[in-house]
Amino acid sequence: MTELEPEPRNSLPLSTRPAAPMSAPRDTMWEQIGGRETFEKLVREFYVGVATDEVLLPMYPEQPDLEGAIQRLTGFLEQYWGGPTTYSEERGHPRLRLRHQPFKVNPDARDRWLHHMRAALTTLELPPLHDAEMWDYLDRAAHAMVNTFED
Repeated sequence: MTELEPEPRNSLPLSTRPAAPMSAPRDTMWEQIGGRETFEKLVREFYVGVATDEVLLPMYPEQPDLEGAIQRLTGFLEQYWGGPTTYSEERGHPRLRLRHQPFKVNPDARDRWLHHMRAALTTLELPPLHDAEMWDYLDRAAHAMVNTFED
């Protein structure tokens, strides 16, 4: 054996259990944290904060009626976390940055959005790992939506 050849090793099977059939239920975050009910609660709590926010509320053309926004965000988040694909079926690709381009999303707006979303997420009382995973995504998404640094 030369120095470049790896030492022979015994092979172990990659899995000792049979593969799950294709029809097996998926174990998604959406399912793990309670499905539609949990996501709708999150979004409705979030919009309680938005409804009194002088920076964010004007970004919603339908306000003070926020029901359309509630349904759109609920559908988007459900789909992202493994739930129904209704959002894309009804609205096409999410294109989040493009959809938010008409609005001035500066660091202040981002931070306000995150403040209200953190408060809403806390009301769910998720297990710490689920909370952290969801918060990580929401934080990254909010930072990605910033499209100006002007006041």
